Amino acid sequence: MDAIRSFIQNSTPKAKLTVAAIVGGVILLAFMMMKIAGQPDYSTVLTGLNPAQTGKLTSALDQKGIKWELQNNGTAIAVDKGQMQQARVALAGQGMPGQMQPGFEIFDKQKLGASDFQQQVMYQRALEGQLAQTIGQIDGVAGAQVSLVLPQDQLFQDQQSASRAGVLLTTDATLEPGAVRGIATLVSNSVKGLSSQNVSITDQTGALLWPSGDGGGGGGLSKQAADMRASQSLEGQLNALLIQTLGPGKGQVQVRADVNANKQNEDAVTYANKGVALSDHKEQEKLTGGGGGAGGAAGTAGNIPSFAQGGGGGGNSNYQHKVQDDTFGVSKKVTHTQVAPGAVNRQSIAVVLDKSVPPADVNALKQAITGAAGVDPKRGDTLSVTQVAFAKPKVPAAPMVTNILSYLKFVGLGFAMLIFLFFMKRHLKRREGEELTSPTWLRELEAPISLAELESGNTAVLSPVTTSPLRAQVDQLATSDPEKIAHQVRAWMNDS
Repeated sequence: MDAIRSFIQNSTPKAKLTVAAIVGGVILLAFMMMKIAGQPDYSTVLTGLNPAQTGKLTSALDQKGIKWELQNNGTAIAVDKGQMQQARVALAGQGMPGQMQPGFEIFDKQKLGASDFQQQVMYQRALEGQLAQTIGQIDGVAGAQVSLVLPQDQLFQDQQSASRAGVLLTTDATLEPGAVRGIATLVSNSVKGLSSQNVSITDQTGALLWPSGDGGGGGGLSKQAADMRASQSLEGQLNALLIQTLGPGKGQVQVRADVNANKQNEDAVTYANKGVALSDHKEQEKLTGGGGGAGGAAGTAGNIPSFAQGGGGGGNSNYQHKVQDDTFGVSKKVTHTQVAPGAVNRQSIAVVLDKSVPPADVNALKQAITGAAGVDPKRGDTLSVTQVAFAKPKVPAAPMVTNILSYLKFVGLGFAMLIFLFFMKRHLKRREGEELTSPTWLRELEAPISLAELESGNTAVLSPVTTSPLRAQVDQLATSDPEKIAHQVRAWMNDS
């Protein structure tokens, strides 16, 4: 330290600026190298993603404390190379897909001189990848893998075989039958000579989704699938409500729904309250007039008017006969109703809140959840709200540097510091042999001199009190050989 302090005190301003510039450059270089070494080195882990699903992927990485960044306008995700394995495990635990099949971008790096067979294989791979990327954009589909069988064109039609396709879906929710049927239609219309009946679709559990055995297309939901779907849908809505009101990490909702998954037909007959006349039949008979006189005796006296004798006269007649036949009936209305499955039979909701939530907020949330979920006690629905102390999330440990490049960065930083110290020590070593003499004016002013003596011009007062032998030799050499002294001074100036 004394040598460094002495060097700083006896150095010229130019030397001080040079040393300061060297020290500043080394510090700046060390800072830049440390910043570069501290920055994570990202590597792509997923490509060809739907931007609508990016939030789900990043949430899974954030839960594990993995550093990530988006690439290619949100269609690719890159993670730190040191956390690549942890990222794959985190994404696999959430049912996320791996790296998707390449689509038609495979032709961007086409090799020259490819054969006809290679071109056909590349086209088939590109078509499979493009279909997989398109299917992956459907809601509920986390990933897809498509395999095509494209036969060669034959000269005769009877020798031509049909195209076939197999689709493996990785789903994070239960797909609608219409969505499965749409996937089959999409694949069949995208491949030449492929019919929808030659497309087979299965999920990650191995269940056959298309074609269905009953010919309904897409297969109906099972009881377990319908219950799970209803539970997940309601859970997502209620958890979103808790996050908006309390913030993340303050509450969790679990729902168990019992759904009627049977398709039913209902017939209803409705009768009118009052009868309606269906038919009206009427008959009427009427007879009016006077009665005839009594007949005379037989013979001439009775047949000749002149001999006729007055007989007894008849009275008037009035005859009426009516018949009415009415038929009545009651109108009815027959209604045929097809009840779609999905009606909730019963649901149980469990809400767990953190201890930090105030009791007033707990009561308000209970009422809000009751209304949002449609809890009906008459139907047998239950809602339980409890408060417990949530576990504090563990702070992820800083990832250890495992790649060679990170080691080289630190090695280079240490090597640069060693070089700086070596040259610094060498420079100080060279200055140790130099004799540091006091200035002449300081030696001449060792004794106080009055102003009158200085104005008189007496040089005797300015002469040193004692003359060293070394100075006497120098004075004698300058008198006898001034050229040698000038040459030595010139050499010193060049060294400085």
